[in-house]
Amino acid sequence: MGALLSDAWSIVLALFSGDSWTLSDALRSDAAWLVGLVATLGGGLLLAGIYKLSGWVEENLERFVMVWSYLLIAAIIFVEVFRRFILNQQAPWSTTLPPFLFLIMTWAGCAYNVKLRTHLSFIEFRSAMPRGLQFACLVLDAVLWVGFAWVVVVTSIRIVANSAANFQILLGTDNVLQWWLLISVPISFIMIAARSIENFAMDVRRFTTGGELVEPAVIGGD
Repeated sequence: MGALLSDAWSIVLALFSGDSWTLSDALRSDAAWLVGLVATLGGGLLLAGIYKLSGWVEENLERFVMVWSYLLIAAIIFVEVFRRFILNQQAPWSTTLPPFLFLIMTWAGCAYNVKLRTHLSFIEFRSAMPRGLQFACLVLDAVLWVGFAWVVVVTSIRIVANSAANFQILLGTDNVLQWWLLISVPISFIMIAARSIENFAMDVRRFTTGGELVEPAVIGGD
């Protein structure tokens, strides 16, 4: 246990050192899972607190990211198709940036649908269950989502650190580093953890006050 805590502290020091190579090396230890758990839960709780304080952020954060990512993808494709077939010109990065933007849009959308409970819902089955079993399923949802987020945060941050340590450049550009875009993956899964924590707090409140636990959910609805 002492060695694990020592390695975890090394990761924290490497993070604040600003040296991506040191951080990448430190994240290879098993202590990355401990640090990742703290980051996932801590980041999720912090973001859930921001949601509670700001109604605009709570309602629009994921939608804002999704819409603007989609618009940027559409604009790049439209402009570059026109330039390629009409002007015989094309920006080298026009085929490499949109996949990263799609990645950002996808995981922000996942967080949004966790908020709406359109993932892992099984409404037809849960509606027929006793109230106690319904709550147990909701607890399982929260555990699964936070667990998924924890795994992805740890594995993806290792990829981000490795990309930064090797100065990987976005293909078609001269100075745009890939990790600037890859960092969206762990951030998105912290957003997913935040929505899971927010939902769980709501479930506990409904369970203790006698409110309805299982409600129909519609993709894209509010």
